[in-house]
Amino acid sequence: VLGTMAFLTSKDQVNNTFTVGKVAITLDEANVTDMGAPVADADRVKANTYKLIPGHEYTKDPTIHVAADSEDSWIFVKVENGLSAIEADTTIADQIKANGWTALEGAAGVYYKNYTSSTAATDLAVFGAFKIKDDADVSTYSNAKIDVYGYAIQKDGFDTPAAAWDEVSK
Repeated sequence: VLGTMAFLTSKDQVNNTFTVGKVAITLDEANVTDMGAPVADADRVKANTYKLIPGHEYTKDPTIHVAADSEDSWIFVKVENGLSAIEADTTIADQIKANGWTALEGAAGVYYKNYTSSTAATDLAVFGAFKIKDDADVSTYSNAKIDVYGYAIQKDGFDTPAAAWDEVSK
């Protein structure tokens, strides 16, 4: 007589799925006329050309756009302001600080923000305008520029903004 044989068994499994994080930014500004007036219904641009006149105010609103679902990051902006000596009223540097950017010690013209990941895209205004002093001799500034650069690097692995800047600015 054959008996029925039963074996005791057990089985389990762990499945791991890996995704890759991202840090993604773009930088642009309003499209303006050479007198700094915004062009209605125009797409944002990477560059504008201005005609300098003493006492005149110009729209210049560089904005860093952080893509949705970007990782926690250090976001940096570097501003090379070739007009700083003839700026009037509230300067570009004043506006940057008023917009919540912190000057990075030891790095001229570099500011940072500590960005926390979001499911929505985030816009980070840098500054909004500049004005030329009433008595400025603009003739010596015919080739002057205000260059703005945006940078982002993951926060993980960098305890300080200075360490992150050292890496991202290589």
